Amino acid sequence: MPSYTAPVRDMQFILHELLKIDRYQDVLSGFAEATPDTIAAILEGAAQISQEVLQPLNRVGDREGCRLENGKIITPTGFKEAYAAVIEGGWTGLIGDPEYGGQGLPYVLGLAVSEMMASANMAFTMYPGLTSGAMEAIEIGGTDQQKALYLPKMISGQWTGTMNLTEPHCGTDLGLLRTKAEPQSDGSYRVTGTKIFISAGEHDLAENIIHLVLARIPGGPDGVKGISLFIVPKFLVNPDGSLGDRNAVSCGSIEEKMGIHGNATCVMNYDGAVGYLIGEAHKGLRTMFIMMNAARLGVAVQGLSQAEVAYQNAVAYCKDRLQGRALAGAKYPDKPADPIIVHPDIRRMLMTVKVFQEGARALAYWAGLQVDIIRKHPDPETRRKAEDVLGLLTPVMKAYFTDTGFTAANLCLQCFGGHGYIAEWGMEQFVRDARIAQIYEGANGIQALDLVGRKLPANKGRAIQLFFALVGGFCEKYEDNAALSPFIRPLTEALERLVEATQWLMQHAISNPDNGGAVSTDYLYMMALVTLGYQWAQVARICENQLSNPDDDSFDRQFYRNKLVAAQFFMEKVLPETMAHLAKIQAGADSLMALSAEAF
Repeated sequence: MPSYTAPVRDMQFILHELLKIDRYQDVLSGFAEATPDTIAAILEGAAQISQEVLQPLNRVGDREGCRLENGKIITPTGFKEAYAAVIEGGWTGLIGDPEYGGQGLPYVLGLAVSEMMASANMAFTMYPGLTSGAMEAIEIGGTDQQKALYLPKMISGQWTGTMNLTEPHCGTDLGLLRTKAEPQSDGSYRVTGTKIFISAGEHDLAENIIHLVLARIPGGPDGVKGISLFIVPKFLVNPDGSLGDRNAVSCGSIEEKMGIHGNATCVMNYDGAVGYLIGEAHKGLRTMFIMMNAARLGVAVQGLSQAEVAYQNAVAYCKDRLQGRALAGAKYPDKPADPIIVHPDIRRMLMTVKVFQEGARALAYWAGLQVDIIRKHPDPETRRKAEDVLGLLTPVMKAYFTDTGFTAANLCLQCFGGHGYIAEWGMEQFVRDARIAQIYEGANGIQALDLVGRKLPANKGRAIQLFFALVGGFCEKYEDNAALSPFIRPLTEALERLVEATQWLMQHAISNPDNGGAVSTDYLYMMALVTLGYQWAQVARICENQLSNPDDDSFDRQFYRNKLVAAQFFMEKVLPETMAHLAKIQAGADSLMALSAEAF
């Protein structure tokens, strides 16, 4: 049976030593309350509920799935009790606005909690997780009345939320959307249409579900310029916050899926359902993308989370499974064979996953801190820079973390050999669950196009120049540090390749747009590798500093030594992939686009 232990020590290292979040106690609201003791208590509490309540239900949810009976969805055994424990513990309101009953703690801390819960039970965590994006859209785009009516019970977990974008004929291209919203005399709308792939669209965990639905108001502009966003509650809400009649929204069916069986993925039918406009008419995408960007960072963490839990189980198996002898001679001569962790190829797989998930965690939490800065920092220029860099890297993290998270889960399954293919070990579930993260909230190919086509040229390349200055400035600062040379030199060379790739794009994508599309994924991967290299170089600097005092035995020296080994592995075995990506970028689109459609 699979298991999970929350990596609290690594989380503490990132929050306190890498990000130094205590610097913001007097700058960002909510950080003064996030004392080291408070953070430790929250991380330990989240670890406990993740390990003891959510993780045991992961396989239950996978086996049982959700059932649709008489228009109602029944979630797997134990999910209702687990959700009750989550809301009773106040976990849904951890980072919520105190004005509406939230605790107002840092977003970055909430991200760490969500990682634990997703590692323990990804399908379950999607129920409260999707609510966060819906709350953010209401908080930013809604009226004061809408905020007061919906946010308190969404923050408390009494109500959950969803995002309704996709239609049977319309996925990424929302300009084809057909769902209609007819205006009524009382200021409400009647929403009619069908949405598909709606995660947590119907369930029995909460007393109400607040759907956020994209629809067209008749007479509006064609294409994406004519799309509006609406609140469509499952049960209508009276002015005093009590529940009224059931709205004309229903689950038509549940999708049969490859993974995340414990989450209800629904076909939702809106048959003249009462809805309320959020924000301006015909400007719905602007507010919806608030949800999408928050969701994309959350999905990136899902990729990391599945890599983490798969890695833990693979390590345990590889230390226990006896097979063959080490190539350099028996390591355990008293045993009939050596544990397979002695074999170089097993080490290759485990180290590849280890440096990904530890580096990705550092980058994800850094991104979470940028969210806090964007929302709370008093200096407009500081907020703008954080927004620029986070906007640039959000598609990078969503795509790379989920692509590599799936690859990582697959490598960990491989460590089990034939046992990995057998359900009782749990590894094949991690692979299946991880696979969806590459698809939803914008398929990864779309993320790459967004990066190359929108994020790079935005504001005359302001964000990419800021990114180059950030990483380049770090390299220049430590280029003469002999101890850091094994980390700074490879990072500097990789950054130079990324600059070269960027210049190639500027020269060739305008003359032939197919060049931009053809190389977009390779470019995204290059940026991801450089960004992770930047994180690992910073980690190495901290570890070198900690280990530079041989007389200080007040900390776990082996933790820092292990980090340095991992950083070295990343620089030697992973970061050189930027050379291959650059070569593929410079090959352009010619061979990719040469065949006619009939030749495939």
